[in-house]
Amino acid sequence: MSVPLSPTTRSTLTRKKDRAARDRADLYGVLDEALVCHVGLVLHGSPVVLPTGYGRDGDTLYFHGSTGSGNLRAAASRVDVCVTVTILDGIVYARSLNNHSMNYRCAVIHGRARPVTEAAEKLHGLRVVTDHLAPGSWEHAREVSAKELAAVSVLALDLAEASVKVRSGEPIDEPEDLEHGTAWAGVLPVHTTFGAPAPATYVPADMPLPAHVTERGNGVSPEPVR
Repeated sequence: MSVPLSPTTRSTLTRKKDRAARDRADLYGVLDEALVCHVGLVLHGSPVVLPTGYGRDGDTLYFHGSTGSGNLRAAASRVDVCVTVTILDGIVYARSLNNHSMNYRCAVIHGRARPVTEAAEKLHGLRVVTDHLAPGSWEHAREVSAKELAAVSVLALDLAEASVKVRSGEPIDEPEDLEHGTAWAGVLPVHTTFGAPAPATYVPADMPLPAHVTERGNGVSPEPVR
């Protein structure tokens, strides 16, 4: 069943409103495909935007960082934050420089992050982040120790106030450029791909790659250890 986004004043597009995606599934799609978000807030009177690992569970976005991070401590104090995620799909070449553009999918989430302090949810949030960035590692790697858990901050952000903007398709040129222009126009696609896994130097040469790594790397042969 389609569930629409519910725009607020902050999450309503002011330009290119026709590029707004209206369905919550579009928000989920962008968040689930991208790998890095950018968390923006005001710290000591100055704007700060930092790339951050994240993961989505339903309508909750989890992200984490060191307890020593001033930015994370500020975000945990329930100040307004803005989280953005962008997927670049192509560079759009038009016949005029003015109409060059990008094809993209972008999500912007406003809200106040909630610090996760209860141990069970904290572990759950870390698993959500891990499963998003490196699926399969939660079961494969060593468990999080009590010391490690105490040293990490996990924050949860509700996805209630969000917008999604999408640009796709070919360039949009002026009528005179369509009729008389001589420059090439089109789209150069951009794809994010995984390369060959590169084992750490201390991993034995005969140790096989785990399935969750080979599957993520699309079966590409590992790089030799140098």
